Amino acid sequence: MRQLPPMILVILLWCAGLGAAAQFGKISILYDTLRSTYGGNGEVALGLVVSIVGMVGLIFGTTAGLLVARIGPRRAIVAALLAGAAMSALQSLMPAYPVMLASRIVEGASHLAIVVVGPTMIAMLAPENRRPLAMTLWSSFFGVTYTALALIGPSVTATGLFLGHSAYMAALAAILAATLPIDPRQPVAPLGNLLQQHARIYASPRLAAPAMGFCCYTFLYVAVLTLVPPETPASHRALIAAGMPLVSIAVSLSLGVRLLRVMPAVRLVQWGYGIAIPGFLILWAFWGIGAGMVAGGFILSGALGIVQGASFALIPELNATPDARARAAGAVAQLGNLGTTTGTPVLAALIAASGPAGLALAAIGLCAIGIGVHRLQARRRQLRAD
Repeated sequence: MRQLPPMILVILLWCAGLGAAAQFGKISILYDTLRSTYGGNGEVALGLVVSIVGMVGLIFGTTAGLLVARIGPRRAIVAALLAGAAMSALQSLMPAYPVMLASRIVEGASHLAIVVVGPTMIAMLAPENRRPLAMTLWSSFFGVTYTALALIGPSVTATGLFLGHSAYMAALAAILAATLPIDPRQPVAPLGNLLQQHARIYASPRLAAPAMGFCCYTFLYVAVLTLVPPETPASHRALIAAGMPLVSIAVSLSLGVRLLRVMPAVRLVQWGYGIAIPGFLILWAFWGIGAGMVAGGFILSGALGIVQGASFALIPELNATPDARARAAGAVAQLGNLGTTTGTPVLAALIAASGPAGLALAAIGLCAIGIGVHRLQARRRQLRAD
């Protein structure tokens, strides 16, 4: 097939990201249905069906970046999409619990490969003047997927959702196999000692900076979306639950993209964290008051949406080669999963112990850490050449 225009390929890669996000979202939507099938194994075992995909990324995120750089992004994403399609088809049969769990582990590897390859290839394919838009579009894939699944989930059966996801992933695998540029032939560098490779990535102020700032975002964002709506008065609960992710996406794709044209991504990440702080203060001040909580929630969601898009734009801004971008994207996947996994239980415990003050003060502290990490890494980049 004739190669498509670069921005069409960017959109197709973003669509692959939607499929990867659905590997989480489909289980969340079907959680009660899965309880009727697998609930006899206990709530912890059932929760593991949801969380084990993220655990794969938490453990192997940086390793995936190294492997993608080694085998080539096109081969990696096509194989990942095919594996994801096969696992969804298997899950539609509602197999025995050990088989379901094994399928989710494979799906975790599939998910990880997609989220590493996606930003790497988008940064390579997008024209220079469209790269901020392209990277910000990529950053929206989780929010868009969860919004779409919330709309269609109640109207489809579990079998239909699994098979629909399988067909979607298989179709994208075929399309991307036919349209993405062939992986360039290059000498295959030995992986060497993986621990040393990990240490080298996290010691680099260019490779590690996007991931370190992004970890603070994922710690806060998923937890806020989960914990704040149930604490909001019933009159405004639906508005804040639906509105926060939509505000985040809209601000990221509009104001965030415009600002990336006039300032470096690292500065925009810092600005985003700075603007989120008043949002958390408003949320604290108006806790229990519907309109005030909505205002605070929308401000912090918009600000964190800017952090989200700028964090992905930072990968190509700091790293010029596909190899370096794959390593940086792997670190983003790893620390992003760390934040997602730990944020909700930690902030839930703080709310239970200290109420809104615990949430607000912890969130402000995380925003300050996000700003400080980028300031420190920028200073380190001035002192060393890598």
